[in-house]
Amino acid sequence: MSGESETPFEGVLRQIDDTVPFEPGYYNESYLDRRITARMRRRDTESHAEYERLLRDDADERQALMDALTINVTEFFRNPEMWDVLRGVLREKTSDKRRVRVWSAPSADGREAYSIAMLACDDAEIDESRVEVLGSDISEEALDNARAGTYHTTRTTDIASELEPLSDPDRYVERDGDTFQVKPAVRRLVDFETHDLIRDGARDPFDVVLCRNLLIYIDVDHKGALFDTLEASLADDGVLVLGMTESVPPDRSNRYEPIDKRRRVFERV
Repeated sequence: MSGESETPFEGVLRQIDDTVPFEPGYYNESYLDRRITARMRRRDTESHAEYERLLRDDADERQALMDALTINVTEFFRNPEMWDVLRGVLREKTSDKRRVRVWSAPSADGREAYSIAMLACDDAEIDESRVEVLGSDISEEALDNARAGTYHTTRTTDIASELEPLSDPDRYVERDGDTFQVKPAVRRLVDFETHDLIRDGARDPFDVVLCRNLLIYIDVDHKGALFDTLEASLADDGVLVLGMTESVPPDRSNRYEPIDKRRRVFERV
């Protein structure tokens, strides 16, 4: 993509491809443009050409852009109706008296992964001792925040409200004013690892895979490859959970049976 024929925006994408551990070619252009434009505003750069030079010369800006491109909006128990469906899935799978492995990918700051563990601990019909949760992400900063397990209520984030689906949130988090610390009983069920769904491929099969609100950012030409990774990471009777505006590609629909199509919970068949 280099040379005189490239646009200034393409020059930024080339610079990202060359110097940032991120694959811009897999993501749709509108998503990339929003995140890049936000960083340009923060750095007071007026043109893509100027921002390309900044990326080339400034390692701190490369890291900041990496974080902007990979850290997405998340919260505890996002879309509560889906969690009611997942509750039933975990009840059924732990009733078989076997280990149940759950993968949250990408896990951002860890709230989804901890929500899975809290749900298991909070439901008398789920044997949490059989539940193992892995949260993975491409961003080391996000993973550091996830491992810390500390979250803050802000102008845009109300942690207490996010935890309302639990019968007694105080059992699972230690609260100090606007700061919430996930308790050890929950944290021991969750591990966090670096993993790039695009570059690193499939993991050992999981019983449940949550990949919510990533596919909407992926360019249509690459969604199949990402779905190959998710599929290869699912056990034969595994359950796949997608975002509320995402769905199984039509050419793969015969491989999945909806557990709850509206909440985007599908069982592999």
